[in-house]
Amino acid sequence: MIQLQRLEGFYWVARCEGYARAARSFPYPITQPGVHQQVKRLEAELGVRLFERVGKDRVLLTPEGRTLYAYVAPFLEGLPAVARSLRSNEVGGRLRIHASGHMLRYLLPPWLRRLQRQRADIEVELFEAKVPAVALVRSGEADLLVDHLPEIPSDLEARQVGSTRAFLVFPSNHPLARKGLSSPRQLGDEPFIAYSADLQLRELQLSALAHHGVTPRRLHAADSSETILGFVAAGLGYSLLASLLPKGPRVPGVVAQPLTQPAREFPIYAAWRKSAHANPLLAVLLGLSPQP
Repeated sequence: MIQLQRLEGFYWVARCEGYARAARSFPYPITQPGVHQQVKRLEAELGVRLFERVGKDRVLLTPEGRTLYAYVAPFLEGLPAVARSLRSNEVGGRLRIHASGHMLRYLLPPWLRRLQRQRADIEVELFEAKVPAVALVRSGEADLLVDHLPEIPSDLEARQVGSTRAFLVFPSNHPLARKGLSSPRQLGDEPFIAYSADLQLRELQLSALAHHGVTPRRLHAADSSETILGFVAAGLGYSLLASLLPKGPRVPGVVAQPLTQPAREFPIYAAWRKSAHANPLLAVLLGLSPQP
């Protein structure tokens, strides 16, 4: 393993083209013989000459030396800036966020625009989750999930960033579209489009229907709210969906009507893994989170 001090001595000699000038330029006190010893030990370890003397106190890199310098210089020159960012807690990097399709479309874009304006050095990878990505956050494969959680797991921390309301959605060309619907009971004999992947959301849908005395005779299943809306627009049935939008989903061919009985709001959480070491990137993102 090459010692960093030897690479440091090599870098300063290459940059200053001399041992005496290198010793004067070092960020800490060192003698000219000390610098010379660092370079000699590095050359002995690598088995090549790194410099050739071209004057009384002037040396130039050999071809082997130029190869090493091209690799070492960017690291050593960038190290002070990295150290400053660590000390000031302004560390750039990448965040991996898993969220439902509805959150990706409506909640996250303005949130991430605020992040981009403040910290362009933080990159974000977005993934659509069919079910809340609790397991991925636990394993460290995801940094954050944004979704509805019926309960907050004890090993996660969470912050509410929004809320959704339930809406009855049905085709805009339905005979009852102009009259308006007061209850899902008016559509009870028609096919219902339920969630297929998220069993908790499916259960919420069916329990809301049961509140109105409706048990669907025919069910279609889809894995996301966007797919469900596509089915509704195609005239394949009706559904119940939660939406962040005050007037419900806005999709051509679909009418959305608030479900007032039972009148419920569903909190949307940003959740992350509890850790003894706080993620500074997450702290920046959460500091810009929406206010529910």
